[in-house]
Parts: sequence; structure tokens; C-alpha cells
Amino acid sequence: MKTLLTGLAIALASLGAPAQSPPIVLHAAHMLDVTAGALISPGEVLIVGERIVAAGPHIARPFNAEVIDLGDRTLLPGLIDAHVHLFLHPGPEDLQTVEESVPQRTILAEIAAREDLLAGFTAERDMGTEGAGSADTAIRNAINHGLIPGPRMRISGNAIDLTGGHEDAIGFNPAAHVPSNADYADTADDLTRVIRQQHKEGADFPKVYETGRDSLHDGVFTTPYQYTEAELHTAVLEAVRLAASSPSTMGVGVHCTGEPGAGYAVAAGVASIDHAYFLSDRTMAEMKAKQIYAVPTFAIIEYFGDHAATSAAAERDKQLLAFHAAQFKRQLAAGVPFAVGSDVGPFPHGTQARELALMVEYGMSPADVLRADLLHGAHLLGWAGQIGELKPGLYADIIAVDGNPLADISTLSKVSFVMKNGVIYRRP
Repeated sequence: MKTLLTGLAIALASLGAPAQSPPIVLHAAHMLDVTAGALISPGEVLIVGERIVAAGPHIARPFNAEVIDLGDRTLLPGLIDAHVHLFLHPGPEDLQTVEESVPQRTILAEIAAREDLLAGFTAERDMGTEGAGSADTAIRNAINHGLIPGPRMRISGNAIDLTGGHEDAIGFNPAAHVPSNADYADTADDLTRVIRQQHKEGADFPKVYETGRDSLHDGVFTTPYQYTEAELHTAVLEAVRLAASSPSTMGVGVHCTGEPGAGYAVAAGVASIDHAYFLSDRTMAEMKAKQIYAVPTFAIIEYFGDHAATSAAAERDKQLLAFHAAQFKRQLAAGVPFAVGSDVGPFPHGTQARELALMVEYGMSPADVLRADLLHGAHLLGWAGQIGELKPGLYADIIAVDGNPLADISTLSKVSFVMKNGVIYRRP
């Protein structure tokens, strides 16, 4: 038997290692230079394995390369969504936790990840499973191991919230003991304990609810804060401590719509202020100085307004969106840095390119929106210098769109080619 096994091993060895896939050359009419905010025409990218080897108007083509001519299209890096919810879908969010099992929600999250990838989003930050605990660890790991298609993922597990806070089943009969959509933390010690437990279960970063519920009356926006500056600083320090031994660990992301919570969060040193409906002058100046990103999430408000159950609810969402758009212009003028996040989940996955179009509609140039999405998004997700540009050495996360996104940002909703990590997931 030993002789037979030895002979088999020799025979297999004689066949050699599996041949690497041939190089790929992508050719298109144009290619986006993200930093310059300009098109290179034509555009060509050489991919070997999972990396970009060369990019420019004309590149040397290896003799054995597969050449893919994408015609009159524009090549650009895969898009980044810094605020998604893979475990949510359209419909009442609080009831999804009650009516759907975690296995069912995990299957739906797998489908959502695929839809986002095929829409051109090759990297995402999942901002809470909304009651599914650490199930997003399984999704991220399955994607990384090639078991299912999906974007590169940074995940938070459950978000963190106070007892009776923004996501704590408010409005249900307390005697029914309906579970929170987040993990409870009522003190600084609680925050440390929960963050450590979530890290053990695979989370890349903590997501904390800092404000809610919101109110807009006569043009005045108010929202109660949930954690003090000192408590948030404890969370930030714990994330820093974990990052020292776990390079994938990132800074704290907060659900934060207004003051004084935004001021507390920025002073504490969080990584991003997600939603950012209203920021004081002092908070905006500090965000600029510290390079803390605002993530506006316009698309979700628009969707809620368009699908509201009553005309009164639709009007409230319309007023909130108008207020948010006006405040966005103030934030732009103040030099607040932005990343792009859609809050997709409560609206259909794969449609979140609308977020970039709304940021242009409300005052940002297409080139600046693309820089916010690709350069700032890569930095916020901990992949700066690895994704977000078409440059040698970076991962081959590349899409093609039918048009010029610098002239018409809505072309990003017309993705016809998707490659992630050198693997093609969608062709024209």
C-alpha cells in the first residue's frame, strides 16, 4: 500500500502545479484617473492573478494575454459603499428580527451581497446586522474563501445601543420581550465588554448608535444623544487597542444625525459620522482638522419618502431630505471630508448608485463624489493603497460603465462589467 501511495504521489508531482490563469488585458474607450478627476483615452489595464500590473492609454500586452475589448465604455475602480445593511431588505426593519430566523436572514444577506457586487460595488462596510448578531462574519468569510460572490467586506456584527435606545424595540409591548436590533451597552465598561465580545466573534469594527429619535420642526433639527464623549472615547481606545494586534480592525463608526452627539463623537475620535443631517460649525471644523468622514446617506431618505405609507409621512421625509441637502451644502463649504454610503438594505440591494447621483444633485462635483467614494472609501475601510484606483500593485477590482461618469454620474447605475480580485463576475 505504501508503494502504491508513493507511486501516486510521484505521478501527480510529474504533472506539475496547476497552471496560473493567463493575464487579462482590459481595453475600453476611456479609463478614469480618480485623483486627477479626468479620463484617459483610450484606457487599458493589465491584470495578472489578483493584481493590476499596468494601466494607461497603451500597455504592453503579453503574448498569452486574454484581451477583453469593452468598446465605448469607461473603466474605473470598483465602487465602495461605506454604509450597507446586508441583513435588511425593504419592509419594516424591527419586524424582520421578529419574523425571520437568523439562518433565513443569512441566506437573504448572501443574495444581497451578490446583488451589490453585480451592481459594481466591490467593497462595502456592513453597518450592523440589525439583530442577527455575528452572522455577517460567516458572509464575509464565505466571500473571502470564494464560496459565494460578494464585495470585500468590513463588518460590525450587531450595532451597539443603550437600553431603551434608538434600536431597542421601542413601541412594542415590554412584556413581550421583543429583542433589540443591537447589543446593549449602558456604560463605558459595557462598551468595552461588548466590543471585545464582538471582536472575538469576528467584527472588524464597532458600530455605535449615538443619536435618535430625530425630530424636525419649523426648520429646527433635534436628536437626543446616547453616549457621552467620555464613553465614546472608551470605545475608540478599545478599537485602537484591538487594532494593535489585528490589522483589519478599524475605527468606530457611529449612527449620528445631529448635535450634541456629533460633537461628542468627533471629540472622541470616531472614524465616521454616518447620516450627519446637522453638524455645528465647531464640529465641522474639527472633522476637517481630524479628517473624520461624514457619510450622508441621502438615498435611504428619498426611498422612504417615495414609499411612505401615508401622505403625512411622505411629507416629513421630503422635508428632512431638503433639510439634509441644505446642510450638506454647509458641510461642503466648511471643508468636511466625505465618504459615500447609501444605507442600502431598507431599499433594494444593487440600486445604491443613486447615492452618488444625489450627492452630485445636492452640490458636489462628479469628480469629487468619485474621489469621496473611491479614495476616501478605501481609507475608511482600511484598504487605502490597495483598492480605489487603477494603478499597478493594487487589487484588480475594476468595473466598466456605459458612458462618462464625470459628465453624467448616473452612468454608475449602468455597470456592464465587474471584476473583483481579478475574477470576472459580469460581462457585457
